[in-house]
Amino acid sequence: MLNNWIDQLKNLRGAAGALAKANPKLIAGFQGLNAAQNGAGALDAKTRELIALAVAVTTRCDGCIASHANAARAAGATEAELSDALGTAIALNAGAAYVYSVRAMEAFGQFEAK
Repeated sequence: MLNNWIDQLKNLRGAAGALAKANPKLIAGFQGLNAAQNGAGALDAKTRELIALAVAVTTRCDGCIASHANAARAAGATEAELSDALGTAIALNAGAAYVYSVRAMEAFGQFEAK
């Protein structure tokens, strides 16, 4: 086992109290953003959580992975659905590396010795 994700989520929630106490307006704004992300209802909760997990992987956020894995499971996501969503995240990261490699090549070329 790489991580104990249940403890990860519990520890994150416990540790977040210090930030909430120090900056309650920030936390209220963050909570408002999360509440608003339910959007216009075009996506069901399961789909939103699968997207959130894929994004959590691309942003490398362990707390997000724990939180959204829990929520995806609660929303009825299957391992096959998660695998497809994560496959998209993997492909997207590879695509981003490709695009930034093109940018790096262009930057390198612009610094050609004169």
